[in-house]
Amino acid sequence: MAIPSVITCIDCGGPCTLLSLEPESGWHAGDNLVYRCRDCHDRWDIEVHEDDLA
Repeated sequence: MAIPSVITCIDCGGPCTLLSLEPESGWHAGDNLVYRCRDCHDRWDIEVHEDDLA
């Protein structure tokens, strides 16, 4: 599964866009992803897990 560029905001249901740039070596478990909601402007920090990369 690829890292999604847009997720749904848990607070308002709006779209959250990925702000983090993919490292040259690709994503690895333990990396942090930063998303920002376009509607309510909440910030979401999500840790990449092994399952996200499978």
